[in-house]
Amino acid sequence: MNHDLFGHMEQALITLQPGAFILRDFAGDCASQLWQDLQQVLSAAPWRHMQTPGGLTMSVAMSNCGRLGWVSDHAGYRYAVEDPLSGQPWPPMPPSFITLAESAAAKAGFDRFRPDACLINRYEAGAKLSLHQDKDERDFSQPIVSVSLGLPATFLFGGLKRTDPVLRTELHHGDVVVWGGPARLRYHGILPLKAGQHCTAGNARINLTFRAAG
Repeated sequence: MNHDLFGHMEQALITLQPGAFILRDFAGDCASQLWQDLQQVLSAAPWRHMQTPGGLTMSVAMSNCGRLGWVSDHAGYRYAVEDPLSGQPWPPMPPSFITLAESAAAKAGFDRFRPDACLINRYEAGAKLSLHQDKDERDFSQPIVSVSLGLPATFLFGGLKRTDPVLRTELHHGDVVVWGGPARLRYHGILPLKAGQHCTAGNARINLTFRAAG
């Protein structure tokens, strides 16, 4: 894959807030390649349900690829160079992942994004992600790139405080959300996933979240 794959795309760039955008169906043309490469990642780093520092099991199943992987356990939230299940480095980020993330970031005005971490989430019916900030990374000048595959989900995008008003928008297979700059530390989340079936992902929604973590 290369950046030419994205050169002809004319998808709508929808502004959520200054610095935050939805790129509708930006990943649609390469979704099959992303899915194929994802299976290789999961063969090396299978799904797991991590625990919060307080001992609760997360409803979302997770994995990682790239130089760094996001982990959570009794010791807290952090990035690690090794998969705690295997003791081995996380699988490398596939070229298709890198190309998509960098192209989406550039489309949203973040030309220098170079992700070193990709957190992979799997939502099944009822799974959700509560409002939170992405603040475990070292450099907040770099954006977040979030790719949706599979079932639709309701994305929540709030303010810089948990109590700020929240925007709700539906994300569908192939949609990409990019936020950075003044929006980088805004709260965001996913409402409980509704049951359904997708031709590729079955009963699940898969989310690829790219960050420059280290």
